[in-house]
Amino acid sequence: MEFRAARPAIQTWTVRFQQASISTLRSRCGVGVRDVKLKDLPNLISVVRLIAVIPVVYLLLVGEFGWALAIFAAAGVSDGVDGFLAKHYGWQSHLGGILDPLADKTLLVCCFLVLGALGLLPVWLVLAVIFRDLVIVGGAVLYNYQVEEVQAAPLPVSKLNTLLQILLVVAVMMDAGLYSLPTALLEILIWACFVTVVVSGSQYVWIWGRKAWRQGWRRG
Repeated sequence: MEFRAARPAIQTWTVRFQQASISTLRSRCGVGVRDVKLKDLPNLISVVRLIAVIPVVYLLLVGEFGWALAIFAAAGVSDGVDGFLAKHYGWQSHLGGILDPLADKTLLVCCFLVLGALGLLPVWLVLAVIFRDLVIVGGAVLYNYQVEEVQAAPLPVSKLNTLLQILLVVAVMMDAGLYSLPTALLEILIWACFVTVVVSGSQYVWIWGRKAWRQGWRRG
């Protein structure tokens, strides 16, 4: 791949990320960058990771899979960094609890959609992933407003599914632009991802459906 040809685009997007990050902080928090405290750093990292979805999608669409993979990997590292900072220094916040999973899920879903549109992932798998997420989010919202406040932790199989989705996206990007991987490996990842999508989605529906049945619906 001709990575040099993509450098001007990367530089342009980098400048735009910085401007967008500053604008987001000012509009959401009502403060300038100088007023941002260290405790806000995890949230800032999550915002930048959310904005990074734009160049990843763009680079995938133009066939620059190497650069897309590099930014995807950087986003993964940043996820670990902001999680460490939040837990180690006690910088957790309600906003961070929303931004962090939102950034992760947005990046993964967008990668699946683009790779599916490019024919690099089977459409049925992309639809299964999207449908599962819609069911979980929709069910959580319904439960929160009709039963009680949702206080849930990811299920082990859900964590496994997220890991498999990440590995699959990385493998597909590598196979498309950097290094040809065995077809069998990609097939294994695809089916493993699909199985955990079905199992984790079914578990969420079963567990929270039973809780809703026991608690009963709110009146009014």
